[in-house]
Amino acid sequence: MIAQPLVNRIAKSNVITIKLEAFFPAEPIATFDLKDYLFMELILKEKDFRAALKEHDWAQYEGKNLLVYCSTDAIIPFWAYMLVATHANPYAKEIFQGSAEEFYKSYFEKVISSIEVSDYEDQRVIIKGCSDHPVPASAYLALSNRLRPYVKSLMYGEACSTVPIYKKPRK
Repeated sequence: MIAQPLVNRIAKSNVITIKLEAFFPAEPIATFDLKDYLFMELILKEKDFRAALKEHDWAQYEGKNLLVYCSTDAIIPFWAYMLVATHANPYAKEIFQGSAEEFYKSYFEKVISSIEVSDYEDQRVIIKGCSDHPVPASAYLALSNRLRPYVKSLMYGEACSTVPIYKKPRK
């Protein structure tokens, strides 16, 4: 019996695999907690806050994604976030108000909305499942929603074992 050569049917299948982790931001995250600038961790004193911002080493955020938040239950006026952004702007890549989880949701939403959907017109697409980075569930939902009107079929997982998500009806 003659041995047949192994054929990689997955490689020949013309299926496009999208790895959401490939869109993960390359820049590290830094945080700026407003709590550290509050009097008794409750009150923001404008004069003291402005002075502290002038003294702060903003260069430490060079090329990073800066998350600005307050870890206490204080009422922070909106202008405080604006002042932080004004000081951080020359250094930070992105300045975001909120948690890391909220940042990733927003980041992926922005990236997914910029995907050129015509590249996937009538294609079979797999959205890769496992990731080494914390890709939010909302990114999978957003990508599915964005691609559905264009793709021939949409699947989740790995090429060797996918979960069918959507298949365009035959006309």
